[in-house]
Amino acid sequence: MTKPLKFAAIGIDHRHIFGMSESMIEVGAEFVGWWTAGSPPPLDGFIKRFPDVPRVTDVETQLADPSIDLVLISCVPADRAAFAVRAMRAGKDVMTDKPGCTTLDQLDAIKTAQKATGRIWSVNFSERFEVASMTRAADLVAAGAIGKVTQTTGLGPHRLNAATRPDWFWERDRYGGILCDIGSHQIDQFLFLTGQTDAEIKRAYTANYANPNHPELEDYGEIVLQAGDAHGFIRVDWYTPDALPTWGDGRLTILGTEGYIELRKYVDVARDETGDHLYLVNGDRCEKIDCSDAGRPYFARLSDDIRNRTDTAVPQAHTFKAMELAIKAQMLAEEAK
Repeated sequence: MTKPLKFAAIGIDHRHIFGMSESMIEVGAEFVGWWTAGSPPPLDGFIKRFPDVPRVTDVETQLADPSIDLVLISCVPADRAAFAVRAMRAGKDVMTDKPGCTTLDQLDAIKTAQKATGRIWSVNFSERFEVASMTRAADLVAAGAIGKVTQTTGLGPHRLNAATRPDWFWERDRYGGILCDIGSHQIDQFLFLTGQTDAEIKRAYTANYANPNHPELEDYGEIVLQAGDAHGFIRVDWYTPDALPTWGDGRLTILGTEGYIELRKYVDVARDETGDHLYLVNGDRCEKIDCSDAGRPYFARLSDDIRNRTDTAVPQAHTFKAMELAIKAQMLAEEAK
């Protein structure tokens, strides 16, 4: 019988570590330990969810343990690259929270370590990998339900929750900027759905319109990108109103030559507080499609990749390119100011 994969966590500064850990457990991996600096805000919730997983006091203990196959990283964004490099050079595969890095120099260091070690560096783009309606949409696109994809419009609003945010959240060099951070989700989806391996950032813009007391925060951002005859528009913000029953009304429209798909990922406003709403319109169908059985295959595929040294969950080149474009968009927006 194949032994279960073993994984550890390094840094629990963002709540995304909950879903990352739970999803690996769901596909049969064993959570064997975790380390974090200090007492970040997600600490109590993390311990409540994983009460039997031991905390270690020295990160080197995790890195030196030969039985650990995979390291999950969700520390402060600016620190993720350094931990990923250390983990890969210690013989571990890596799944990191997005953004996986915040500068091109960090990305170069990751690429060098990945090439030298042959380890996997995967960024958990949760707005694709943890959303069943995205799985169903990908299946429909692959089956030709809307013809050739020519444009995507990705909207990524988030709730600010200012009172609960740690100090690093307000510091540009620590969180990486809004386009590098939450914009990376949308870039990942554009490349994936259009089948492109690269893109040109045509326009990038960021601003702080509503948070003058935190001048380093960008609470609004947008990107226009193009790859051949595929076009994309991205809007991200920190403006989710309090009345919305979830953290953000994330939406994605996929336009094809023979139809379109709209995803209302987390809520259908004023009609349904659950998520995974998919609408398909083409030459002979105009309907809402059930996504309850679509699944979230990324985690099982990553598990298989770790065992078999394959590249099925997400091509390594795709992950590198998504983060490169997100960082370049961030840089372009800031250069224009």
